[in-house]
Amino acid sequence: MAEAIFMKILTYNVNGIRAAMNKGFVSWLKASDPDVICLQEIKAMEEQIDTQAFKALGYEHQHWFSAQKKGYSGVAILSKNKPDNVSYGTGIAYMDNEGRNLKADFNGLSVLSVYVPSGSNLDRLDFKLQYMADFKEYVTGLRKASPNLVVCGDYNVCHEAIDIHDPVRNKNVSGFLPVERQWMTNFLSSGFIDSFRHLNPEPHNYTWWSYRANSRANNKGWRLDYAMVSRPLEARLRRSVILSEAVHSDHCPVLVEID
Repeated sequence: MAEAIFMKILTYNVNGIRAAMNKGFVSWLKASDPDVICLQEIKAMEEQIDTQAFKALGYEHQHWFSAQKKGYSGVAILSKNKPDNVSYGTGIAYMDNEGRNLKADFNGLSVLSVYVPSGSNLDRLDFKLQYMADFKEYVTGLRKASPNLVVCGDYNVCHEAIDIHDPVRNKNVSGFLPVERQWMTNFLSSGFIDSFRHLNPEPHNYTWWSYRANSRANNKGWRLDYAMVSRPLEARLRRSVILSEAVHSDHCPVLVEID
């Protein structure tokens, strides 16, 4: 297998790509200058997006995977280098109808953009748990063919108490339920590293804040967004940082660097 080159990868739930672009996202992306950016919750079809703005920054290779329902969900991967292969979806219809999974392969390294459903009500919690089970099985299969995986995105789960501002009051809220947290433990145990937590043990690091009650200014947040790397990449993991100064969304980006 060819040796992968150094890659700077960003993941960002933009909560609507067009809204983010109206808030200065393109200028921010130019300054951040990743090799690859994984987007979630784009909430648009490709033809509704000013793709030329990204091409002007060098992101000639744009892969948009929208939900069938307009203005909902959707993921994307933009890159400066051409991927060797791109896979839209998982082949599991109920997932793919909502545009939640996209994979691009670069010289022996596979990058996934994933948007795990929210479990905000009982019906969607059941849907989320089914998705999580099927997604873990899908990724387990991927690793057999592509051992070097970076699985970026909004997992809609805080793993440990350190990852949420108020673990006691939120213990019965979706995103911090024992069953969801156990899934995350199992996912990591299956062969992944939480790149940010691996390198940053400090508390009070979050990637999502409610728009209510001045949550972001008070840093009352949740760490929902992750750049997971498969175990074979551990020695090549150089940096992982939460970029909380980016304010185009209720989420903020996570950066991971692999050499």
